[in-house]
Amino acid sequence: MIQTVGDTISWAFGLEAQTLNVWQMGLRAAVIYGTALIMVRVIGDRRFIGKYAAMDVLLGVVLGSTLSRAINGAAPYFETLGAALVLVGMHGLVSALAFHVERFDVWVKGKPRTLIREGHVIYQAMRKSHISYRDLESSLRLKGKITETTQVEMARLESNGEISVIPKPKPPRAIEVSVAGGVQTVRIELD
Repeated sequence: MIQTVGDTISWAFGLEAQTLNVWQMGLRAAVIYGTALIMVRVIGDRRFIGKYAAMDVLLGVVLGSTLSRAINGAAPYFETLGAALVLVGMHGLVSALAFHVERFDVWVKGKPRTLIREGHVIYQAMRKSHISYRDLESSLRLKGKITETTQVEMARLESNGEISVIPKPKPPRAIEVSVAGGVQTVRIELD
């Protein structure tokens, strides 16, 4: 029985075939996409993918690699196009599932982590996110034009890997203007 399972897997993936058919290349593409998505999510470092979701980056890399083989003739043309269609279809399916199933969305894209709340740094969240204090300070300066963590209402590592910053509200500045004698003082508040 084990031999039969092994033979089936070998045939399905075309492990010993001289040339691959469209189904074998499609299955390979699907397994590579799924495996790569799992690897990226297990690593958990969202910053390496910038402002895109892991699945978007994976599609771009794997699709580009797959299609380049068809362009340069390293792989059969129509079978490679079939594998590319499987990748795009899987991406659409994963995106639709993530849209409709919240738990799947959180698993695929991750969920935001609060790094600063009311001026207090949450070091445990920073550690889990692989963000150093210097990285956090840099984001505060770049995103919030803030130099001190005490000036932050909330800073979060968003699911796309960017750090969003909400500054604490500043009290309005007041200017008192005295006018001519016998007239009351006018107070103006500036935001």
